[in-house]
Amino acid sequence: MDIKDTARPLDGAGVSAFLRSLPAKPLLLGLGEARHFVEELGEIRNEVFRHLVEHEGYRSFAIESDCLMGLLVDDYLTTGAHTLDDVMERGFSHAFGASPANRELVRWMRAPYNEEHDEKLRFFGFDAPLEYWAASPREALTALHGLLDGPLPWTRETLDTLLGPDERWSNEATAMDPSQSIGQSADAQRLRLIADDLVALLDTQAPRLSAQDRERAALYGRTATGLLRYHYWMADASPERWTRLSALRDAMMAANLRAVAEHGPALVFASNLHLQRNKSVMPLGDQQLEWWSAGAITATHLGDRYAFLASALGTVGDDAPAPDTVEGMLSTLPWDHSLLDARRLAEAVTQPAPRVSHDFAYFPLDAAQLGHIDGVVFLKQAVRMKKLG
Repeated sequence: MDIKDTARPLDGAGVSAFLRSLPAKPLLLGLGEARHFVEELGEIRNEVFRHLVEHEGYRSFAIESDCLMGLLVDDYLTTGAHTLDDVMERGFSHAFGASPANRELVRWMRAPYNEEHDEKLRFFGFDAPLEYWAASPREALTALHGLLDGPLPWTRETLDTLLGPDERWSNEATAMDPSQSIGQSADAQRLRLIADDLVALLDTQAPRLSAQDRERAALYGRTATGLLRYHYWMADASPERWTRLSALRDAMMAANLRAVAEHGPALVFASNLHLQRNKSVMPLGDQQLEWWSAGAITATHLGDRYAFLASALGTVGDDAPAPDTVEGMLSTLPWDHSLLDARRLAEAVTQPAPRVSHDFAYFPLDAAQLGHIDGVVFLKQAVRMKKLG
């Protein structure tokens, strides 16, 4: 089979044809990033999302960014609160607010779309509030506490005392030195019990809450318990530490994605490693980390209602793929941007050479994993955006 027979130009008609080829209409359509900060991919994503909104009934967008910060963006889109500059500065983590493509997406979702339609587009961050280290659970815990009614066993002052200064939670040094983490301290252990009880109390009070408050309270609850669990393992000094932390992060992502699916259908944008259906593998020093990705966990719950488009890049700056790699073969396609049937591509590509990335930021397309992918978005050339901050 010729590679060209597996591909077509990436356009609206191609996206709709791809959706019709799936066994079921997805509640979540994942579009993966082979590496972050590729502005061309962000622009293509915007075009795909606009087509999905205008022709396929999509009403939600989710991105690999802090789930709590994302509430600011969603408020801006649905109510007009804040300004575009403000939400780009404070509504994204991982420096994603500096991306022009992300700014253009938020601008379009607010105006003209939401200003002209009664059914509003929604925005979700679905990552946990963490980098390699993690944020304080204060925001999630206190927000959840504030939504509960009646006399509670724990006052806000009790939470503040146990939490202490946020800096002792968000200490970046804990990424490499577990002894600096407070995640297994007596205060942290007590907070884990309190967070669990607050989530249980939420269920007892759910009937009195509005739909929006129930949605946000559930987010605060799973974020608070997830962060405290993550901090606990930040203090672990065993060789399994980073495998556990990576798995916990993706499990938190998957829980947020299941909540997004309730508003589906939605386009989800994140690293290929997080959205793929199989295990993620990543070298870290002399270790090889393996854990189930958020996409794999989500697919376990949603089945055919989850679909995944991986992205792959040809030439990135001065990094050109060798002709016998998958990306090198795809670079012979006549289109700058292509959409490929992944399973047919697997039949056409036999024994390709592995592509070796010049740095850890690009994850080459693995031909052995094409059977776990629904489609591939291929960019023949891309210019990587310099990460800010």
